[in-house]
Amino acid sequence: METADYPPDFRCPISMEVMKDPVTILTGVSYERKNIEKWFNAYNKKTCPATMQRLQSSDMTPNHTLKRLILAWQDRLVTPSLSPSQPSIKHEEMVSLFSTLESSPFKVTSLKKIRSIVELGDDTRSDFILSGGVEAVVQILVNQTVVDNYDFVSFQACEEALGVLHLLPLSVEDKTFQLLSKPEPMKSIAIVLQRGSAEARLYAITVFRQIAKTDFDWNLLLQDQGTDLFKSLLELVYDEIDSKASSCALEVLIEILASSKKSRLKAIESGAVCVLIEILPDSNRSKCEKMLLLIKLLCKCAEGRMALVEHGLGIPAVSKKLLHVSNSSTKLGVKILWLMSTFHPTERVLEEMLIYGAVKKLVALIHLDGRSSTKDKVLNMFKLHGNSWRRHPCFPCDLNDYLGCHE
Repeated sequence: METADYPPDFRCPISMEVMKDPVTILTGVSYERKNIEKWFNAYNKKTCPATMQRLQSSDMTPNHTLKRLILAWQDRLVTPSLSPSQPSIKHEEMVSLFSTLESSPFKVTSLKKIRSIVELGDDTRSDFILSGGVEAVVQILVNQTVVDNYDFVSFQACEEALGVLHLLPLSVEDKTFQLLSKPEPMKSIAIVLQRGSAEARLYAITVFRQIAKTDFDWNLLLQDQGTDLFKSLLELVYDEIDSKASSCALEVLIEILASSKKSRLKAIESGAVCVLIEILPDSNRSKCEKMLLLIKLLCKCAEGRMALVEHGLGIPAVSKKLLHVSNSSTKLGVKILWLMSTFHPTERVLEEMLIYGAVKKLVALIHLDGRSSTKDKVLNMFKLHGNSWRRHPCFPCDLNDYLGCHE
């Protein structure tokens, strides 16, 4: 390919040749290093060659983003990614936007244009990735959130960057995953999840859900964000308006809590048990199963079991879901009650299981055909507490027949 075929932003404004070592001066214009050094030093000029603005200093900053884009373009010449039907003008427009993104004062507008191109289909998404777009946009995502005093426009640029990135495929092998799963981008996504608009929070949780499907280690992010991360996830779970964001948040929580006891303790500290119990009664089948799984994970900790007991609706809410939602919900409910009655068998727990109908439903499960781990847990609970329940004045007399234990 001739030099003339390269995007104009890849050429040095002085020599009009493709840059190998681009640097940016105070006006935001990029030049080939040797050319601009010659302009300043050999010709003793104090102006920008392209704009003729007078400069206060001749400071130069390496433009690493532009250099990566040029190299990516050159690699693309060997393995072109665009189909013949895809207009090349879209590619040139996109690459031009990348190259000026870092220095542009109109980042939000540029990112919106990039997103509109990426949304055209799989070809443009592949072209975006191969042309170095991921690196450029991730850099914007990170740069706009690393400072404590970022303004509204800067944060809006961060949200728009995430709006582009959430459209891309994420698997361990993908370049996008390798860049986004680093500590700084993950921290930036968490900040958007906590402070962003409703739309931006959906972008953030969508990216987190895709990352959660891999074997990602959440410990570094949890160390940095602490309970703030869990509180923002639980806010989305509680959101009755955006069901998609709520469902994604539940899936992310499942992956995080399954990864370590430390993460479960942080979630309990953030009030996870309380939130889940409050919304469990009115949840649909899919959300109910996810929430019961989360409660089960939390009840593996003594702190989680204590939180469930201290919440007045804990045992009643779990008991209500037995035999009423799905086989999965019943199995999870039995596991929760087994954890409570085995490791926290207080008088209050046993009495609430009886009063709110859990014991009656457990009796019905004993008489299901076949053997299963769920049935074994039910039998174990009656072995431990059957006599105690039968002595209680609220114990239904007709259940004695089912238990085969006439006095």
